[in-house]
Amino acid sequence: MISCLSLSSYSFCEKIALKKYRRCVKTGCIKRPQVVSGAKKDGFGLRVFVLSDLHTDYPENMAWVRSLSTKRHDKDVLLVAGDVAEMYDNFILTMSLLKERFEYVFFVPGNHDLWCRWETEDFDSLEKLNNLLDACKQLGVETNPAVIDGLGIIPLFSWYHEACKDFHACKWPGNLSNRDTSLALYFDSMNEKNQNTVKQIQSTCSQIITFSHFVPRQELCPEKRMLFYPNLPKIIGSDWLEDRIRSIHGVESSSFACHVFGHTHFCWDAVVDGIRYVQAPLAYPRERKRRMNGGETWLPFCIYLDGEFGAKVMPCYWSDYYAINPRTPNNTELAPWVARFYNLI
Repeated sequence: MISCLSLSSYSFCEKIALKKYRRCVKTGCIKRPQVVSGAKKDGFGLRVFVLSDLHTDYPENMAWVRSLSTKRHDKDVLLVAGDVAEMYDNFILTMSLLKERFEYVFFVPGNHDLWCRWETEDFDSLEKLNNLLDACKQLGVETNPAVIDGLGIIPLFSWYHEACKDFHACKWPGNLSNRDTSLALYFDSMNEKNQNTVKQIQSTCSQIITFSHFVPRQELCPEKRMLFYPNLPKIIGSDWLEDRIRSIHGVESSSFACHVFGHTHFCWDAVVDGIRYVQAPLAYPRERKRRMNGGETWLPFCIYLDGEFGAKVMPCYWSDYYAINPRTPNNTELAPWVARFYNLI
């Protein structure tokens, strides 16, 4: 059984612009129901798959979505962690195809979903966001927290502190800006309307999956010296997102806490301060050809099956690298595949 809140309009812009908005986030230790060893688990037969960065404006990626099996299972859930498509029509087609293949589909928007540069309609990125959320409601795609067979699923709206190409591809009302933290705060504030539902989930669910498009921690991105685009860490997320995640899972967290994200196109699976962080991107066709970013044959990734979290995402070059090569200020070595690119080995 699924339960969720209805969509509503958002009116935080003016308060944020005037610096009158105050976040209501507490990051104390959350006590949730414990999983009793040997007891019958909730969620038997439930499968939860994760996927991000579909970018179906690329014909190859849309063809991949069409190629997914149409054999639908009654308890299959798909979490779509943003960047479905830049074009509105491609977004609608993609989400319709996914809803045909999964009983439940959840979605949070990414930056590419809100680009307006090729749209025929004259609207800004907030208006496009509301159009996407309305479309999701009509398609039966969930954008609010829910409980399915005892598993709590919490989508989190987010943005990052600065912008790059989105300066030109997104259009914002005058009181929101790409050049300060107002967008990150605005999107974080959208989660406030679900606080009562989140509290109910915390009190009743021993296992919770949160998911966002953007990245909650710098440790979930390769270091600057490894990147072809060195400024990437500046445009991947916000501290407020991590605060929000910790307010849900608790500061100490447990093996029953998981957060799924997207945006950077790096496959990732690592436990940081008690929470498992997972990224499973389809990514751009050219990235998949390098076999370093994104997946094709192994996506969408099943992260939860029969009441238990699944095995590790494979392959995860970057998170596997950092599992045996901790980040230290004095380490200037490059990962082997980066060094090969520069012909250093």
